[in-house]
Amino acid sequence: MHTTLAAPRRASLVREAGFGYFPIALIARLPFAMMVVGILTLVVSARDSLALGGLTSAMTGLGTALFGPLLGAAADRFGQRRVLLISGTVNSLLLIAIAWLAFASVPDAALLIVAFLIGASMPQVAPLSRSRLVGIIGRTFSKDRRDAAVGGTMAYESAADEIVFVFGPVIVGLLATTMSPAAPVIGAAVLALVFVSAFALHPTAAVAAPGHGAKPTQGSARELARPALLTTVVGTLGMGLFFGAMLTSLTAFMAERGVPEQAGLVYGAMGIGSAALALGVALFPARFTLTARWIVFAVILVAGTLALPFAGSVGAITVCLLVIGIGIGPTLVTQYSLAAGRSPIGRSATVMTMLGSAVVVGQSAASAVTGILAEAAGAQAALIAPIVAAVVVLGAGIVNAPLSRSGSRRPRA
Repeated sequence: MHTTLAAPRRASLVREAGFGYFPIALIARLPFAMMVVGILTLVVSARDSLALGGLTSAMTGLGTALFGPLLGAAADRFGQRRVLLISGTVNSLLLIAIAWLAFASVPDAALLIVAFLIGASMPQVAPLSRSRLVGIIGRTFSKDRRDAAVGGTMAYESAADEIVFVFGPVIVGLLATTMSPAAPVIGAAVLALVFVSAFALHPTAAVAAPGHGAKPTQGSARELARPALLTTVVGTLGMGLFFGAMLTSLTAFMAERGVPEQAGLVYGAMGIGSAALALGVALFPARFTLTARWIVFAVILVAGTLALPFAGSVGAITVCLLVIGIGIGPTLVTQYSLAAGRSPIGRSATVMTMLGSAVVVGQSAASAVTGILAEAAGAQAALIAPIVAAVVVLGAGIVNAPLSRSGSRRPRA
């Protein structure tokens, strides 16, 4: 009896983080997924221009590209709590502003400026959540369990991203269809104010906070430019390009059938296999290496996109999305797992924010280009854009292969 009481408890991430942490972190990242799509839907409806909608979304991505990693670096230096509280509040106010400006008699340039500021202040919930959980694992798990724990955590986090990035547009579609085109953006503002603040105030934020005002130990900033790490950033950029190209070309496809607001609902079909397989990655055998997973599932992604230009009905394009979803989830899990292992010490939030920003940058840039292509040449031509994005993901995976053999993949928890 005494022996049982004296035995140390096996570390559990759910117990260490607290069960309430996970639903808060999940809902808090919804505004991130809704913003780009919501702004695209808002501007297209208010200004009747798919090209302007895509360009406005691109400005959101540009703001994230320039300031997202800086927010991550600030979180590494000053702690997540104050960075999230400030960015979440500012972001909410800007979202409400663009919901009003879209229908006001203001020049298009005003929308572009506010969209840029929205991207610049976008709360980096997903990458900061990854940083927190990796920090908890490094502090509480034994060395022999850390690799498996980090792998499982990246699988969960990527599945959570899939849920919000796929079903975020579904929520946008539902709100825009049943209420008004401004409703998704206003909804994102409310979610950001409430749940991003709750995420910031959660006790786990202390894991990533520097103690007693001391400067935390950090690897050199030059280590962020290592080819092995930059390859994962390019890979997630390709995933973002795919998200933006797919959603915008699908919006054009549905617009030709008179129901552009339903694009988000059809887009949700992609999330079925994607989220399921993202969670299932934790069950893959160790001999199925991260390098091999990236290439295998990127090939599935490319194969699914190649059929898109030949889809002549909503049913056919839904089948394509189901196949594509099989390749998305595991690829994202792999990219984040590799990035976690290649993060310089003390710069976990910076690295995770780099990847998260790359997704939004890709999504926004592809939305702009695909929107212009759709207006000029029609939906069938625009459906070629997701193929190009999928090829970028596969190409990055191929480049990663020799880098994985020459560099360490072990997480620096």
